[in-house]
Amino acid sequence: MREPVKRLVQAGRVVAVQEDQDGRRSARITLQDGQLYLYSLLRQPTPAHAHTLQESEVVGMLEPSCTLAFLDLGWAGSTRGRVTIRLIPDTPLARQFVLLCTGQRGHTYRNTKLLQMWNKGRQGERVVGGDYETNDGKGGAPLLPDLQGQYRESGQAGAVLSWWGLGGPRSAQFVIATRDRQDGRQWPDVFGDVVSGLDVVRAAVNHSDITEVTVVDCGVVLPL
Repeated sequence: MREPVKRLVQAGRVVAVQEDQDGRRSARITLQDGQLYLYSLLRQPTPAHAHTLQESEVVGMLEPSCTLAFLDLGWAGSTRGRVTIRLIPDTPLARQFVLLCTGQRGHTYRNTKLLQMWNKGRQGERVVGGDYETNDGKGGAPLLPDLQGQYRESGQAGAVLSWWGLGGPRSAQFVIATRDRQDGRQWPDVFGDVVSGLDVVRAAVNHSDITEVTVVDCGVVLPL
């Protein structure tokens, strides 16, 4: 990245915009620790004197083989940390996850809460989130018409997978495993793996009420 552009990004003066029938939405772009982050689109005023880029062009920079998404988790009134997820290339569940992290279709994981946990403190521990519709576990309809694809199985902590399967009415909900399975079985429909921030998810599991943990923000990592 050239130095003048770098300074503009660091000053918060570069945003991605999307125009639709209801007006303009914009997304922050930040540079942190050598990584370029694109946040979820929001209906918010565009900063004065900002340099704007078309959001579709920015997302088009993503290579399927290196797509990284992130969720910022928070509870008790503060953001606790970032969870970065490497998505399995060119799979419908990964594409859907990107859509919900960027808000390209109007729906986003931003401000959704974690819904429940399973096996707390035991092997196979995992948390569920992603109900962008009703935020209570009853919603989370798929954004794509067909989620069938070539997915992995995994029994490892850090696996990110579909909660309701590939054809269910709530298949935008996701699971993050926080402890390995030790029963010889594996979870199906794995579409990503946590590459940093698993400690943040584990800390969330230990919060007194998992439904108080929210996705404060989300987005994707752009190539430099």
